[in-house]
Parts: sequence; structure tokens; C-alpha cells
Amino acid sequence: MVNTKVVLLAGGFGTRLGEETSLRPKPMVEIGGMPILCHIMNIYDASGFKEFVIALGYKKELIKQYFLHYMYLQNDFCINMGQSTVDIVRRRQPDWTVHLLDTGLGTMTGGRLHRLREQLGGHTFMATYGDGVSDIDARKLLDYHKSHGKLATVTLVKPRARFGTVDLHGDQVARFKEKADSGGWINGGFFVFEPEVLDYIGDDADVLESDVLPRLAEDGQLMAYKHDGFWDCMDTMRDKQYLESLWNSGEAPWKRWSEP
Repeated sequence: MVNTKVVLLAGGFGTRLGEETSLRPKPMVEIGGMPILCHIMNIYDASGFKEFVIALGYKKELIKQYFLHYMYLQNDFCINMGQSTVDIVRRRQPDWTVHLLDTGLGTMTGGRLHRLREQLGGHTFMATYGDGVSDIDARKLLDYHKSHGKLATVTLVKPRARFGTVDLHGDQVARFKEKADSGGWINGGFFVFEPEVLDYIGDDADVLESDVLPRLAEDGQLMAYKHDGFWDCMDTMRDKQYLESLWNSGEAPWKRWSEP
């Protein structure tokens, strides 16, 4: 049985995070001391997916260095200077296979997928962005995709409202209401694609959201998986602070995995 690979689109500039992304690529911005990229990988791991293809671009060397030295970054170790040896004191690392591939600095999201054609090997694959977290069950998503027989599945979510609301009686404030979802469905990432989807991509300039998905929809090849649970995207510093607060509370909704 062929393992389903997960593509992580991690090559963008992430300019709305300001100083954070002037120093490192957006997927390496940390939530709770761990890059959001690893949070996303853990979400898939919790559903049994352990092979990842990371589409690199902006500051690709920092992501490569992180995974190259992952064992030492995540564990305590002892260095014997005289013998030039390193012993891991406490080994904590996932059993992942991680492919790190440069897909170009200015390549758009669709183009990045197209550049991975050879690596994906003509099989069904999953894909998502490098900045969104959710309590989605990726196994159920894949099962849904296989059930309808179309080329592509996009996960739809209801984003939280950015601000609370106020109830009024005339001009008198009656009560404040907490933030809720905004009501409408949007693209939350977390895709499943058949290899034929890559034929819908022309070149590096094709954007997944505005070029590729509309073409699939026009051909009746795009289905929606509606996820009613938690979803959020680290698009701005406000978003980062919100996700950080959830993580620090010890009740981050997307944390479906157990610590080693």
C-alpha cells in the first residue's frame, strides 16, 4: 500500500507578520516554542500520516537547517569534546519522512505543486498551507475524498469573527457578546488531490486559489469537505498572539497528539 504524502506549502513571504518573517520564513514562526510547521505536521501525524513533502522558497535554508538538526534541537545531549562524540540523553523525535524541496523563490502556490510532480509519483496526495491549524481528522478527510471519485477536495471552515459584538436597546448597551464564527464557509486549506490535478497547472505563475481551483470547479471536479470544528490561520501578529494564548492555556483545540 502506497503511503499518502502530505505537501506543505512553505515557500511564501508572509509579509503581514512583519518583523517575524524578516528573520525567518512564516512556517518557522513559533507557537509555544515550536514552529507552526511542526504543529501542522503533528496534526497529520495524529491521523496516521507521516510522510511530508515541504515545498520551499523564501529563506529555505532555515527550514532545511531546522530539520537537519532536529534531533539535537528537540533533545538533550552530551558532547565528549575529547572523543568528538555526541550522545543523546533523552530521545524524542517522530518517525517522519521529510522531503525538503526548493520550489523557487517567486513561485505561486499552484506552481509549487506542479514542481513536485516527480516527487509525488502519480499517487493521491494531501496538501495544506504552512500557517493554518485545525482539529481536523485528516483520515476522515481522505476517506471522504475517496468516496466521491472526483479529482480534488477542499476543506471548508467557518473562521472566527475578529471582534466581539454589542447588543443595543436603542442607544443603550445591553450586553457584549464574545467572538463567534463569521457565518460563511471559506477555504481552510487541507486539500486532497489526485495526480491529474497537476495537469490543471500551467506554470510557476499559477495560483492554487484563483487559477487552479476555479478550473477544477468548472469541470465539476472539486468537492467540499465541511469542517465544523476548530480552524485558525496565523496571518497577522494578532493571529499569532491568539494562537499563542490558546497554546499557553493548555487547551489548544488543534493539539490532537500526545507528547512523547
